[in-house]
Amino acid sequence: MRRIVAALAAALALGSLIVGGITLLLPSVDGSSAPTADGSSARTASTARATSPVTETPGSQRDDGPQIDQEEASAEADEFDRTRYSTTDPTSIWVVVNKKHPIRPKDFRPEMGLVRGYQVAGPVVAPLERLLADSDELGLGFKVASAFRSYDYQAGVYADTVAARGQVAADEVSARSGHSEHQTGLAVDLVTPDSPECDFEECFGETPGGRWLAENAWRYGFLVRYQSGSTAITGYRYEPWHLRYVGEPLAAELRRTGVATLEEFFGIPGGDYAEG
Repeated sequence: MRRIVAALAAALALGSLIVGGITLLLPSVDGSSAPTADGSSARTASTARATSPVTETPGSQRDDGPQIDQEEASAEADEFDRTRYSTTDPTSIWVVVNKKHPIRPKDFRPEMGLVRGYQVAGPVVAPLERLLADSDELGLGFKVASAFRSYDYQAGVYADTVAARGQVAADEVSARSGHSEHQTGLAVDLVTPDSPECDFEECFGETPGGRWLAENAWRYGFLVRYQSGSTAITGYRYEPWHLRYVGEPLAAELRRTGVATLEEFFGIPGGDYAEG
C-alpha cells in the first residue's frame, strides 16, 4: 500500500501517470495542467468545460454591451396592443357597437358560417363549436337561441319589445336597428333546457350554465358583454346569456385586468343613445 501511495505522489509531482504504457496528463493543485513537451499548458476538454463555463442564461448582462433594465424590457414586451384591430370596422372582432356607435354601413352583413343551424361570423364558428362541445361533455346542454340578426330583423325585434314593454323599458334590453351587436355576427345568446324559466332573464346567471359561462367563456374568446352593474356604461341591463366574441387574447386580457366592458377597456363612450 505504501508503495502505491508513493507512486501516486510521484506521479502528481511529475504531472503524469503511466498506465498500461499510456501516459496520462494530470492537473496540478492550482488547476493548470502539466506542461507539454514544448512548454505550453494543456487541458482536457472536460476540465476546460468544468472550470471555464461560457454559457449565458437569458437576462444575463455582458460587460461589453449596453446595460438593459430587464424589468422595463419585460413590461414593454408584455404590454397589450390595443390598436391591433379596429374598434369601428364591423368586420373587426374588436368592433364596439353600442347606443352611441352604430354599425356602418347600416346594411352590413358579415361573411358567415353555421353553428347548430344558426348563422355567426366566420371567426366565431370554431370557438363557439368548441365551447358548446365542451359544455355538452359537462352536461350543461346549451342551446343557441339567437345569433346573427340583419338590420331589418332587428327592427322587428325592437318593435315587438316596445309593443310589449314600452320604449323606455325596451331600450334597456333591446337594441334599435343598426345598434345591435347581433348584426356583426359576433354575438350569440345561449339558453339551457334545464332552466327555461331563466331564458333571457337575469336569473340565468345563477344557473349552472350561467355560472360556467361567467367563469369559462373567456377561455374560448368570448365575454359576457353586459355585466351586472354596467348599465350606465354599456346602455343595457345585465344579460348573462349574451356572449360576444372578441378573440382569446383580448378575452384573456380583460380577465387579467378585471375590466368588465369594451367601452372601459378601449376608452369608448357608451351609455344611452345620443339623443337621450
